[in-house]
Amino acid sequence: MTLPLDLMMFAALIIVILMGYPVAFSIAGVATGFALLGSALGVFDLGLMGALAQRFFGVMTNPVLTAIPLFVLMGVVLEKSRIAEELLETMGRLFGSMRGGLGVSVMLVGALLAASTGIVGATVVAMGMIALPAMLRNGYNPRLASGMVATAGTLGQIIPPSTLLIILAEVMSSAFQQAQYEQGKFSVETISVGQTFAAAIVPGLLLMVIYILYILGRAWLIPADAPAMREQAVKPSAGEVFGAIAPPVLLIFAVLGAILGGVASPNEAASVGAVGAILLAGLRQGAPRWLILAGAGSLLVLAFAAGLAPVRLQRSDAGPLEYAMALAYLTLALIGIAAIVAALQATFRKGIMFAAMGQTMVVTSMIFATILMASYFSLVFVGLGGEHRVADILQSLPGGPTGALFFAMAFIFVLGFFLDFVEISVILLPLLVPPLILMGHDPIWLAVLIAVNLQTSFLTPPFGFSLFYLRGAAPPEVTTGMIYQGVTPFIVLQVIAMVLIWALPGLSTWLPRLIF
Repeated sequence: MTLPLDLMMFAALIIVILMGYPVAFSIAGVATGFALLGSALGVFDLGLMGALAQRFFGVMTNPVLTAIPLFVLMGVVLEKSRIAEELLETMGRLFGSMRGGLGVSVMLVGALLAASTGIVGATVVAMGMIALPAMLRNGYNPRLASGMVATAGTLGQIIPPSTLLIILAEVMSSAFQQAQYEQGKFSVETISVGQTFAAAIVPGLLLMVIYILYILGRAWLIPADAPAMREQAVKPSAGEVFGAIAPPVLLIFAVLGAILGGVASPNEAASVGAVGAILLAGLRQGAPRWLILAGAGSLLVLAFAAGLAPVRLQRSDAGPLEYAMALAYLTLALIGIAAIVAALQATFRKGIMFAAMGQTMVVTSMIFATILMASYFSLVFVGLGGEHRVADILQSLPGGPTGALFFAMAFIFVLGFFLDFVEISVILLPLLVPPLILMGHDPIWLAVLIAVNLQTSFLTPPFGFSLFYLRGAAPPEVTTGMIYQGVTPFIVLQVIAMVLIWALPGLSTWLPRLIF
């Protein structure tokens, strides 16, 4: 009887990760061990290792994945420049006078920060240090308050732009192409990051609305859990509200608009976001206001003008008009560069950029190390026959395509208790998704369903990352048990959202079809 080395390999990976070893080293160690064991037993060809270099090179030069460091930098700069604090404080004063109002403001700020930073840790820590103490001072149930903060932070994984959606778009596109090859199609379609972002917008907003309705409903049924603010706070003026909301909203429109409008690729749009975040941070740290605004306006005009009327001076028929336009474009570019330099000087002076670059390197290294080692793991897993075993298991399940999808969603949900979204995305999904697409499931709809499921992995005890971030930022009186109890109803709401998206596929498919 042949040992099921592929299944043993997957089980061994989960055990090693649970033992606390670094994820990337765990993946590489398990893959190496089972490759050597499979070779010794005569069921694995070590010649497959020759494909590793090409796989690694493909990951490192992938134009979609290279957007990740820039999106991370954008989020970290916004977090370090304390824009989140100003937004939270303003929204708290705006909604605090109503029952559950502080909770509503936490969810709205979570959604705005999610769309402008896409980083769960930054959002949870910021709100854990600012909003959670404010809610506790005003009599909120500590379990509800901690659950709201932890959950609001995870919105950064479903509301674009987010690293989860970028990784998921690449994984789903590869799986979709693989499924089409297996169907005998050689003129294949792909899934772009823009389509994935568009598909996630409505479900992300739906999830935020579900959270807010739950908070307001609980505040109405149990007033003591979410009372109105006891502290006297002056309601912000329209100008203050606009000043707090406008920067992240403008950044969101610039990044998403560039991608969804087809004006820029994901890494170009991420560059726009990173530059915009640096300009905003510079403005807050004392850079000349007039220069920052003039620079931002110049870069915006330059982007649209160069796209609508590009100038090519190397052409033989270039005349005075082209040279005049080139001079105008150069002037706009110089103003923009001057603003960026002024912003960088201000942020370096306050130490913001040094801290932001360091954190960006750490987060990016972690993500790419995991992706590279997952590519190694999947090569060994496929070489041991695991790909065919997964397809056979899904096809043999009762209920046909629906039964297979239910099993896949349940499996991802359970793994979310133990593994991070990056590991699940780059190790498990390339094996699960192609058979599901071959069974007839729409890949865009499937991507959003999986994204909401993976988002849940940040909340599920005992290893939910959002829970760890909040534990580090929460006041001493909030215990780990309170945090676990607080997120439980929100996990149930996540499941309800998944059921709604499953039952109403149009929630995730109509916008990408409309735009693309």
